[in-house]
Amino acid sequence: MITIPRTNVRNALNKRSLKLHKSLEDISALTNLLSDSRPVNALTFDLLESDRIYSLSQIRSVCIDYRLRFLDLKYFKANIPQEAFDAISQLEKEHQTQLDGFKIMAPSSLFRLNKTDDPLLFIPLGNDHYYLVHQWGKDLHPLRRLLMWPFKNLWNLLFVLLAVSGVLTALTPMSLFTTTSNSTVFWMLFFFMFKSVIAVVMFYGVALGKNFNPVIWNSHYDKV
Repeated sequence: MITIPRTNVRNALNKRSLKLHKSLEDISALTNLLSDSRPVNALTFDLLESDRIYSLSQIRSVCIDYRLRFLDLKYFKANIPQEAFDAISQLEKEHQTQLDGFKIMAPSSLFRLNKTDDPLLFIPLGNDHYYLVHQWGKDLHPLRRLLMWPFKNLWNLLFVLLAVSGVLTALTPMSLFTTTSNSTVFWMLFFFMFKSVIAVVMFYGVALGKNFNPVIWNSHYDKV
């Protein structure tokens, strides 16, 4: 039996930031990167691990691909483990400062329900860059990115609806509607299926207030 490995969100972030991490191996590059704006947290840059620094654009990209949210800690409803608090205390001790402005990157459900799907705790460094303090919980479902692909934009959703309509049309016996089987009957049935599938999706989307990934990734509203 083939087992598909689960998705570690940090690994997904790292794939988008190899160039950044390489440039940050030089401490002067790190200092220059964050010198354009006053850091939210006064950290000693030569004590930072460069592979824990991510730009807002990298975080946004992963959130959109996997339908995650990146919100202030106050919106997080799940439990935060003791090791996360230990990591915060250790970082504060090393840098002789008090950290503030915590952000959480996690699935939407974790901002409402008590679940444990791979949250990541960040602090802002300034200049739209964030430092990963701690990661906990289990990794994401291995097919999550594929399952969330239809919700990235309208065109992806339409493509999936067309494909589903085609499959439903192919599986439906033509004899239920007519004694004659030809291309005209097939396309009439296909358009009927397509309209039905769209109606179901629209009802689900409107009733539950759903929206596309680029809209919800940093929204603190419940129904998006």
